[in-house]
Amino acid sequence: MIPVKSSLALAIAASISMSAIAENNSKSEQNIEVITVQSDYRQLSLHESTSALSVLSEQDLALRSAQNIEEVIASIPNINFASGSQRARYYQIRGIGERSQFTQPMNASVGLIIDDIDFSGIGSVASTYDIAQVEVYRGPQGTRFGANALAGVMYMRSNDPTEDFESSMRLTAGNYNSMGAGLTVSGPANDLVNYRMSVEQYKSDGFMENSYLGRDDTNNRDELSLRGKLAIKASDDLTIDLALVHFNFDNGYDAFSLDNNRETLSDEPGYDKQRTTAMSAKFTYEAFQGFTVEAISSMAFSDLAYGYDEDWAYGEYEWISDEPEYTPDPCISPTGCLADFDGYSSTDHYLRDRNNYSGELRLISKPGQEIFNGTTAWVAGIYTKHETENLTRIYTYASSDYSSEFDATSFSTFAQLESQISKKITLVTGLRYEHRRSDFSNSDNVVDKPSDDMLGGKVVLSYQLDTNNSVYSSINRGFKAGGVNADGSLPAEFRTYDPEYVWNYEVGYKANLLNNTASIRTAVFYMDREDIQISTYRLSEHGNNGSEFTSYFANAAQGYNKGIEVEGNWFISDALELYGAVGLLETEFSGLIDEDGNEVASRDQAHAPNFQVNLGVNYYPNDNWLVNVSFDSKDGFYFSDSHNEKSSTVSLFNGSVTYFAQNWQLRVWARNMFDKDYASRGFYFGNDPRDGYTSKAYYQLAEPAVVGVTFDYQF
Repeated sequence: MIPVKSSLALAIAASISMSAIAENNSKSEQNIEVITVQSDYRQLSLHESTSALSVLSEQDLALRSAQNIEEVIASIPNINFASGSQRARYYQIRGIGERSQFTQPMNASVGLIIDDIDFSGIGSVASTYDIAQVEVYRGPQGTRFGANALAGVMYMRSNDPTEDFESSMRLTAGNYNSMGAGLTVSGPANDLVNYRMSVEQYKSDGFMENSYLGRDDTNNRDELSLRGKLAIKASDDLTIDLALVHFNFDNGYDAFSLDNNRETLSDEPGYDKQRTTAMSAKFTYEAFQGFTVEAISSMAFSDLAYGYDEDWAYGEYEWISDEPEYTPDPCISPTGCLADFDGYSSTDHYLRDRNNYSGELRLISKPGQEIFNGTTAWVAGIYTKHETENLTRIYTYASSDYSSEFDATSFSTFAQLESQISKKITLVTGLRYEHRRSDFSNSDNVVDKPSDDMLGGKVVLSYQLDTNNSVYSSINRGFKAGGVNADGSLPAEFRTYDPEYVWNYEVGYKANLLNNTASIRTAVFYMDREDIQISTYRLSEHGNNGSEFTSYFANAAQGYNKGIEVEGNWFISDALELYGAVGLLETEFSGLIDEDGNEVASRDQAHAPNFQVNLGVNYYPNDNWLVNVSFDSKDGFYFSDSHNEKSSTVSLFNGSVTYFAQNWQLRVWARNMFDKDYASRGFYFGNDPRDGYTSKAYYQLAEPAVVGVTFDYQF
């Protein structure tokens, strides 16, 4: 573990040193691009933002050839993700976030919003094709985003329609029989309407081999993404922005091996599918003298199908060799020989229909129309969301199919004031009240109607040292609704759980340095968590030695998450840029009571690595070439709060070489170029008849070495 106090001193010292260098340097050109944040109530630059906020540009995504946000998220400090699915659905920010969903309805701690449409908890469709910018808020965002932002928010914005006609295509090919093709068209439909349309199809065999079936595509990817946008100038005072998306991800899921490698034995491989059609509409009305009216509505209809081979094998086999070195040719397992025997075989499938509707109305004061003697800009509004989720579970060992219905309605009201105390001091205060009522019922005769009233907000004080240096301190309160555990076999005391709250205390420093050729952003935070919602599980044994685990949520009494985040970049010359990010994190929870009434020992929270590092260099030898090399490192972390298995520390290298011509680009790229094996998800239970179903760790391995070439053409 890296000591937080000593690391804090190092980060502060580094910031002071860079500021001192800036005062003595007057030769470098001004190269730092001004990055505009789109997801706040008002557009502002990244340097002006008083949040721990990271922004990934279209170029950042291209340098990694990231097909999905999971493939580039390691470049942001203190963010992790959990698999247990084909694509990452769940993210953790500063150690907070869910890792899976089975029968129970789930409230997300990390929000995922794509073009103003809420995809929280179903983030596998976070395709990056035609995405202009990804904005990641670290820390609770209760005032701005409400209950799905306990830990933070990931906001993805696709490219907007253009006033002039443009079109482009992209072709990608890589190992594991990976292929992708995309097309984008944008321009004016008439004098008042601009449009943009994009489509991409991506396919890959995936990174596993099924030895029993003799296939290498049982963990495949087959992903279709369509986007459409309209920008309408309805009148001098009214603009309308429409966005439509359709995702059809028809992916396989065969990720776990009895030997913890990339070789499976499943006779009934699983799947991880999502078909979503969604749209959003934003109306901006400027006719009022004192304020702008913004109205945003969205709707999303998703069918999700997730299933897996529970025994990870073909049902009838046993371990017949006592010699681990003995591997005759007919054997399938790399560590011994398999033969028939009367074992168990089961599958577990979850079929969900998930729909949500949202509406938000904001009043935003105009420049020059501030209140309190012209010192205070303001925002006020209301928000409502209605979501439904119908689930059918088809499980081999269940006497009948399980079904449930979940219906939740939220209503919020919020306000924010931005007061200019002096020329250099700004005070931002925000408050959000949210009421949530839900109805849940299932075929296990579990019926509940939980109702929660939650309050969050923030107080931020910022000080502009000069045009290039600023500091801020903030107190934020985030919240997340409580809920119902769905399994009817759970004791009554485990049936429901309460809302969770977090207080985030933060100090930040932002600076543009060396005549705007370098920048640095730092944040030091302490998060005090109350009634932590922790995912845990109970094990039950099958009569033939197999085991089933029942996942459920419980509240731990308290916990804390504290750490440091540093991001920066430096154009050493016109030809060379260095960039990097460091996240240090220390977490703990206490007060969790297990099913036997015993308190679980205090320790680090799950999926909360103590350190994460990203370092990179961009080299431009001339106007036609760009060479990128980056390095990611992540500390080991607990896979779950209910067992003690941990991942290993991992260090990965990525790289790309891009050639730019007048209207085309060719990029050769690699991720995890030295083919390091590491796990993105882990469980602990017995599932192997060769050792008598002894409990042990099983891992889902993350992406191996992936290499390819991408061709972009503008016409």
